[in-house]
Amino acid sequence: MKPILLVFFGGGFGSVLRYIIGKYLNNFENGIPYGTFLANILGSFLIGIILGLAAKNDSLTQNQTLFLATGFCGGFTTFSTFAYENHLFLKSGDFISFAVYTIASFVIGFLAVFLGMFLVK
Repeated sequence: MKPILLVFFGGGFGSVLRYIIGKYLNNFENGIPYGTFLANILGSFLIGIILGLAAKNDSLTQNQTLFLATGFCGGFTTFSTFAYENHLFLKSGDFISFAVYTIASFVIGFLAVFLGMFLVK
């Protein structure tokens, strides 16, 4: 039961932070939803740091990893929102925003994970 509560509370904190960032940075009239993009990149960077620390000499406990990586980062990152926003780009025929947003999210997201893990080595 404790692992479920750790994921639940971590996810709640991550979701609230994602909502706040999206509320202030997402503006669909101006193109790319920067709040979702930022949450995905920051979440990728954070999970790189968290899992890098967890792997490095067991710096984090299993409970801390569940709370931070599975819970917080799982609630904070926004793949389902990302998929829906791309659906909206395609539906509206905005193929440029679709391509830029998708490619940048994947490339910079992967680089953020690697950077986070590299920094804790």
